[in-house]
Amino acid sequence: MSTEKNGILLESGTNEIEVMEFTIAGVLYGINVAKVEEIMISSPVKFMPHTHPAVEGIYKPRQRVITVINLPRYLGIDSFSPSEKDLFIVTNFNRMNIAFRVETVVGIRRISWMDIQKPDKTISGGEEGVATGIAQCGEDLVTILDFEKIVAEIAPETSIQMSEIEQLGPRERDQRPILVAEDSILLSRMIRDALSKANYSNVTMFGNGRELWEYLVDLKRKGRVDSDASLIITDIEMPQMDGHRLTKLVKDDLELQKIPLIIFSSLITDEMRIKGKELGADEQLTKPEIGHLVSVMDHLLARER
Repeated sequence: MSTEKNGILLESGTNEIEVMEFTIAGVLYGINVAKVEEIMISSPVKFMPHTHPAVEGIYKPRQRVITVINLPRYLGIDSFSPSEKDLFIVTNFNRMNIAFRVETVVGIRRISWMDIQKPDKTISGGEEGVATGIAQCGEDLVTILDFEKIVAEIAPETSIQMSEIEQLGPRERDQRPILVAEDSILLSRMIRDALSKANYSNVTMFGNGRELWEYLVDLKRKGRVDSDASLIITDIEMPQMDGHRLTKLVKDDLELQKIPLIIFSSLITDEMRIKGKELGADEQLTKPEIGHLVSVMDHLLARER
């Protein structure tokens, strides 16, 4: 089970990630290769008024208009000076193309999600933090940035919208246990609040796939799977264990495979959809479509009644 993106082999359910390392002012940062569409030499950018300070403006490669975010400026790195030698990392997630200015691209390394640790609060800054993980890449420590949070902060209208829940109208309270794996503190809070607004009143959040998997194993040991796990929602990108690995473990388990599982991620491309289907996911939805997520939850849970 594999697909290929930009020449990089991506295997399903192996709990591995390919990290593209790049530098800003000589410091190593990383991004999941699955988010990267291409690397381009920086180009002149047209300034756009009334935008976030980190937004440089727009440029138009090959007839596409793409927003450019000055990543050093967003990170508060005052020592960085833009140069013609800079690169644009053009990303594709949440159905958007955005270019991020960086200094250099070092290369790509494949590592296990087990080698990525969640930063503690002293450096993550809680909901304000932008580091989603610290990766051990050989002898180097690489800060994996939360690009979804960056974009959500710069353009809140592109993130989860509570108005989508309000449009669903009055809803009865549903106490069936919903298990959610999401590593972003900001998005975790937004998803929890949205499900609560949709009257799903028994939602348990987990910081990564490994935490949720260990919870399921404990439910099996106690004989409480049927009573304590009605539906699983998982992100894909998470330290320790990603959503594809979690999906594989759940759907390969004879006792757990009956639990409906939704992959809810910014990375649902055609290639990723194939992978998720191969692994047994019941549904795959693109963030930030929270209203669609609730509708699909309703459907899957009605099927289980």
